[in-house]
Amino acid sequence: MDEDQDELPGQYNDGNRAFLQAFFARGTMTFEESQPILAAIFTAQENEDIEANQITQGDFDSYVSAASAAVSPFDLEIRSTMHQTRKERVYAIVNTTSDPMTQLATLHSADEIAFVKRVIDAMFEKYNTPRMEALCLDEMQANKLRVPSRPENEDEGVENGETQAQQAPKGLKSSEVETMMRSMVDEGWFERSRDGFYCLSARALLELRSWLLESYNDPDAEEGEWQRVKFCEACKDVVTIGQRCTERDCLIRLHDNCADAFFRTRRQRDCPKCSKEWTGKHFVGERAVTETEAYQRGRRRSGKAARHSNMVEEIMHQDEEEQENEDEGEGDEE
Repeated sequence: MDEDQDELPGQYNDGNRAFLQAFFARGTMTFEESQPILAAIFTAQENEDIEANQITQGDFDSYVSAASAAVSPFDLEIRSTMHQTRKERVYAIVNTTSDPMTQLATLHSADEIAFVKRVIDAMFEKYNTPRMEALCLDEMQANKLRVPSRPENEDEGVENGETQAQQAPKGLKSSEVETMMRSMVDEGWFERSRDGFYCLSARALLELRSWLLESYNDPDAEEGEWQRVKFCEACKDVVTIGQRCTERDCLIRLHDNCADAFFRTRRQRDCPKCSKEWTGKHFVGERAVTETEAYQRGRRRSGKAARHSNMVEEIMHQDEEEQENEDEGEGDEE
């Protein structure tokens, strides 16, 4: 672009404000998404047509830097991460101090927020085990979470004349679940795959990283002990879609995008911790479910993508039974 575009260091103009407004409206942005936006801004500023393909990475970086400085006094920050399935860097405006559930409260009711928390709990707890790290669910599984489970001490006492059942969130209707899940996608918190599985988005992983660690990892766990939130050995970002070591108890994980570059620097394609062969056929994310023989068998029977309500639960239940049998076998050997 013209040298005039750079302007004086620290100068913040209407073009910067327009870019930041567009960024806020989207929540996340990639370089490719920024090109038509910046082209329109430059066209208005320079009174000549600027094409999107004329926008450079340097132009984008400059505007991101200025935007980051502008939002910093408001406890906001622009962070970036490589998308776990697409080879592109995603930038997001992240709140550095506010609790994530508080952020959701500005747009959603208490029942909706409680539902979202149950969905995330299911992603990182129910559908995330040492044998199967799915870290996702489909709409039918989400629908089963629409009503909170009954508290064990629900009938023990009342406050201000109301039972705990009356005070607790009532949950959502079945018809509201689809709307809420799609809303979370539109707002940039969830992503929905072609097979209908929902997982946390790149923006959510950036914004919720500290909260996820505090909520689901044990700070007192010994080194090497299994944790629910794991990181890519290459880029050190959270992994919810990628590859895992063939050794079930090994904690090494890699994003698909990172794996090839990571192993190009090594003599052998093996795990850097336990030295087991890295096959690339043990998965984190929905493929932990969809690549199982049980899921593939269901697809063959149905003649289409199998998304019936109990598919994941059946696979996970079978997985749990196998785990229990293995544990019992180890106990007998001792």
